[in-house]
Amino acid sequence: MKNQIQNIFKIPELRKRIIYTILVLVVVRLGSHVPVPGIDTKVLGAAMQNFANTLFGLYDLFAGGAFKRATIFALGIMPYISASIIIQLLGAVIPYFQKLQREGEEGRKKITQLTRYGTILIAALQSFGISQFLMSPQMSARIGNQMMPVVPHPGFGFILMTMLTLTTGTVFLMWLGERITERGIGNGISLVIMVGIMARFPNVIVGEISLIREEVRGIFTEVILIGLMFVIIGFVVLITQGQRKIPVQYAKRVVGRKVYGGQATHIPLRVNTSGVMPIIFAQALMFIPNTIATFFPNSDFIQAVMRYFSVDHPFYWGVFGLLIVFFTYFYTAIAFNPVEVADNMKKSGGFIPGIRPGKKTAEFIDNILTKVTLPGSFFLAFIAIFPYILMKVMNINYDLASFFGGTSLLIIVGVALDTLQQIESHLLMRHYDGFLKSGKMKGRRR
Repeated sequence: MKNQIQNIFKIPELRKRIIYTILVLVVVRLGSHVPVPGIDTKVLGAAMQNFANTLFGLYDLFAGGAFKRATIFALGIMPYISASIIIQLLGAVIPYFQKLQREGEEGRKKITQLTRYGTILIAALQSFGISQFLMSPQMSARIGNQMMPVVPHPGFGFILMTMLTLTTGTVFLMWLGERITERGIGNGISLVIMVGIMARFPNVIVGEISLIREEVRGIFTEVILIGLMFVIIGFVVLITQGQRKIPVQYAKRVVGRKVYGGQATHIPLRVNTSGVMPIIFAQALMFIPNTIATFFPNSDFIQAVMRYFSVDHPFYWGVFGLLIVFFTYFYTAIAFNPVEVADNMKKSGGFIPGIRPGKKTAEFIDNILTKVTLPGSFFLAFIAIFPYILMKVMNINYDLASFFGGTSLLIIVGVALDTLQQIESHLLMRHYDGFLKSGKMKGRRR
């Protein structure tokens, strides 16, 4: 491992990319501590204690703690994720977006532009809801002998300033994520989310140490939790890396005096082709009811419905699990096209032994992909709702439970593996040993 780390800094391009990524992520974390103008941060900290185990607390998880501090990055990157979901859903039903998806690079640029516009619109709506939430009577706390509001001077000026600040913060985060993807290492948007989640880990550790000192929880229970974490992480890595290999044979072609083809290879169908995107997509949709509810703070009907979308309600986790299964298949269908793969194989003279080229090959690949994706989707759903099970069985809070499964763990493991694989490709391209190399493969140093 020491040699691999040293090799990273021997490659100038890779070294620059990693340093650039770290610097951008530092900017992200600094922005997560700059509060929105017009609020009393001391009162806010006390008032947000009442929302730790609610959907607001879960939203704060994605924002890296910026939401509970009402900072310029309080919305996080979720408006961008929501806009991406909407655009991709439209691409499945509206011909105009389907046409853009088939236009290659130019189409992708147009889709990216529309996604950015959608991000601004969604961020503006959500920031308006947050401004109303911050000015609501429930956002107050007792400081000394009197109740103090979070917003000392509410009104139109505060609403406008909050909308402008939060929307700009989201757009800036989106831009930073795109810069990481382009000039850094790894997927920028995913890394922004992962770093925000990891920022909560030190506080969780400090909290657990305090509970042990106060004898609220025994060391034996902590050992069980640590062991459980390693088991869950192992299964997540196994599912993330697991794949079904479909054998492919290429026919021999004689061109002049040379013989081409004839080699055997395979098509790797991953158990989890979609990675962490189904979790992020499903979570973004689960935030929508709460966003709508902020516009109707005095409606008893809306508040009654919102009880079902509380993070401690079984209905919330049931819907969340079903959405994950749906988005796993949906994103897999977008990321992997069996018809296109079959056509490319046919043009190259490749075939699956025992399967006719063309339509039959596409149907065969699609059938295998559907069967392989099923256990992967159910596993993702189970891991996502595991924190709820852990909260009920072991009576622990969500901050701790989220690191033993659920969205946090899946994102951390998935993004970490994806980033390591990109570093691996740079190392192997320069003939260095990689982190994930098998025992049979040795890198060659120049």
